[in-house]
Amino acid sequence: MKKIKFPGRETWPELLKRPVQQTAALEAAVRPVLDGVRAAGDAALLRYTAQFDGVTLNALTYPAEKMEQQLAQVPQALKDAIDLAAANIHKFHAAQVQSPEIIETLPGVSCYRKNVGIENVGLYIPGGTAPLFSTVLMLGIPAQLAGCKNVYICTPPDKDGNIHPALVYAAGCCGIETIFTVGGAQAIAAMAYGTATIPKADKIFGPGNQYVTLAKQLVQQEGVAIDMPAGPSELAVLADDTAVAEFVAADLLSQAEHGPDSQVVLVSDSATLIDAVLREAEEQLVQLPRAAIARQALQHALAIEVKTIAEGMRLLNSYAPEHLILAVRKPEEIAGQVVNAGSVFLGNWSPESVGDYASGTNHTLPTNGYARAYSGVSLDSFVKKITFQQLTPAGLQQLGEAVELMAAAEGLDAHRLAVTKRLRVLKQMNDV
Repeated sequence: MKKIKFPGRETWPELLKRPVQQTAALEAAVRPVLDGVRAAGDAALLRYTAQFDGVTLNALTYPAEKMEQQLAQVPQALKDAIDLAAANIHKFHAAQVQSPEIIETLPGVSCYRKNVGIENVGLYIPGGTAPLFSTVLMLGIPAQLAGCKNVYICTPPDKDGNIHPALVYAAGCCGIETIFTVGGAQAIAAMAYGTATIPKADKIFGPGNQYVTLAKQLVQQEGVAIDMPAGPSELAVLADDTAVAEFVAADLLSQAEHGPDSQVVLVSDSATLIDAVLREAEEQLVQLPRAAIARQALQHALAIEVKTIAEGMRLLNSYAPEHLILAVRKPEEIAGQVVNAGSVFLGNWSPESVGDYASGTNHTLPTNGYARAYSGVSLDSFVKKITFQQLTPAGLQQLGEAVELMAAAEGLDAHRLAVTKRLRVLKQMNDV
């Protein structure tokens, strides 16, 4: 990690700048895949699966009988862990369910808002080096609670055409019965455009590599809804001299092992703590199976010494990290100063890993600075909020003149007349 001491505020934008993706080169690779799937559908998906995943499939739908067989392959201890995580995620997201509340803005003028689940939802679950069955829970459970009618998964197959048994088990926990063995940008294309086998999704959710991320952004430009813009995974730790160096190092490495482009930042007012964390990180790194990946991520990671924790918090609000750990003396007080972050972890006993798996909060979060304006996935991500209003004759009489005046002032006479004609009828009724 690169050590920076007391950076001036004017240097923060450059210091905290994320690596720029070579979008033009990526689009040159992704655009033909999108166009290929749109033109050839299932045939293109099977061809790309053979090309990119190295497996020739006869069909894209994962067989129900195979899923049933795989459930027996999941160790009971892992099932219990998944069940615990699912229960916590369900409990946290169920509390977000809102019943319509009728608001009478004027006597006889009633307004309310109703949550309606998005009907067709496609979930992308990465496979590759780390099959993220935890993401199935993070997306499938709120989709289920929201009342989404049709929810399915796209995930890449392994070299034998199979998917991870734990992913199958997690899907069952969410009531998801349909899994398609297709990954990468081609899976995003299938969900965006629809094929003979894979239905068109109204909204696409899920993380992925740079090709998947760009594919989501490109189909969004064509009017397909996605969960949020995203980039590589990120973790920032704000630490003072009460932080445990061993814990902080482990937290930094937990994010670095995601991929070579993962973003890791340590900010502290203690030079002693920074040095201790860097030593710990090196000692722990050599023990990791994914050490090579984590080491690549650490090559562009930062360890920043600031004069005060308050200054460090201002710096991190400027950075807007996906995950933020507050390993400080009074984390609850510092938490009140957080303005920009995806998910925050308070104190030495709240590792970021718990949010990734089982505390109950959602781990699908804004990255790449989007936490300045975007929230993480929640129940709201899976619903449309439809407003309703109903006026009685008395209500329209109270409100009508104001609407007539405003419509006339805007030069929209048909708007005015829609009210005027009703008021005229009401006057005639009252005169009888």
